[in-house]
Amino acid sequence: MDVDLIFKIAAIGILVAVLNQLLIRSGREEQGLMVVLAGLVIVLMMLVQKISDLFELVKTLFHF
Repeated sequence: MDVDLIFKIAAIGILVAVLNQLLIRSGREEQGLMVVLAGLVIVLMMLVQKISDLFELVKTLFHF
């Protein structure tokens, strides 16, 4: 697994956490929740792409 992927996920997590805290402290809890959900969707899309690449590699490896 690429170390870059881990760093990207960590960077997104830190950015989302900071934005969430800023929005919560300014009284915008709903927008903070939306930022967290958007970050989660972005990370899940990245992971789904890597899992898809893994399945394609397994398919080519076993000639399916």
